[in-house]
Amino acid sequence: MEKDQHIGVWVTKDGYIRHEFLTNGRYVEARGNKKGAFTGFYNIRGKHVEYLDDTGFTADGDFRDGVFYHAGMVLYKESA
Repeated sequence: MEKDQHIGVWVTKDGYIRHEFLTNGRYVEARGNKKGAFTGFYNIRGKHVEYLDDTGFTADGDFRDGVFYHAGMVLYKESA
């Protein structure tokens, strides 16, 4: 159930990075006008997320107090 609260689009304050967690365990990260800059799989455990990008690299991030911290970025959940 906690995973469901993280599904959706997370965005930096300037709107340049848009990170979408899809319900099927995939993610899509947009950078500027490039909609599929990064794509791959994710796994959320509690407040921690681990990524496996389609190109093979791995990354991670954490949710704290309604904010998503990933690779030096700070993202906020986009309202529906």
